[in-house]
Amino acid sequence: MIGIFPVFVAVLLVVISSMRILNEYERGVVFRLGRFYMVKGPGLRIVWPGIDRMVKVSLRLVAMDVPPQDVITKDNVSVKVNAVVYFKVVEAEKAVIQVEDYIYLTAQQAQTALRSLLGQVELDELLAGREKLNHEMQTLLDKRTDPWGIKVSNVEIKHVDLPVEMQRAMAKQAEAERERRAKIINSEGEFQAAQKLAEAAEILDKHPAALTLRYLQTLREMSSEHTTNTIIPLPMDLLRPFLSMIGRSSGGGLKE
Repeated sequence: MIGIFPVFVAVLLVVISSMRILNEYERGVVFRLGRFYMVKGPGLRIVWPGIDRMVKVSLRLVAMDVPPQDVITKDNVSVKVNAVVYFKVVEAEKAVIQVEDYIYLTAQQAQTALRSLLGQVELDELLAGREKLNHEMQTLLDKRTDPWGIKVSNVEIKHVDLPVEMQRAMAKQAEAERERRAKIINSEGEFQAAQKLAEAAEILDKHPAALTLRYLQTLREMSSEHTTNTIIPLPMDLLRPFLSMIGRSSGGGLKE
């Protein structure tokens, strides 16, 4: 009995030391005597010391910042661009066996893809078409990292740092565009006002009574204002009979 107890304790220690606990978001890649054996799921797992070696791999989504990269666009404008890449491991076996450090390698691929892709577009497309560029970069990265068991779910360009000279030129361009739009709107307003005035003139020409009503309304508006002097214009239609009488009187006196 005395000899069995140390053996029991030794076996118990070996079993305890071989226990591994994997979380729900983890997978264990097990190597037995240096060769790939299996991928173990979450829970309590046994890894025999000296025989097995297990590498834990997280399956959670990783958000990785891509540091600012110096990019020369297709129209020869030098800019600094940074982005963020969202990816996760979908095949733990490949992520451990195919590459030494899949996070570092994915970061390097993201920097290379960012420079190569943005170097093929012009500055206007870079500023206005980010959604399209994000999708193209995501597709490119996902294709490159697929042999490593990595899925790139999304890529977003965060910030584009322009040179000071380019910022000034774009500000002048935006100001000129605003002035152009203001002039167009002003000219359209004057054109519409002229159309309405022409329509009003046609109506007054066809209906002289409307001109008289408008004249009386104008007099009422002028009388409601608090002014000391009021100038009332007289329509020529009201003065024409008096002018005719004066003309006849003048003509008769000359004949006599």
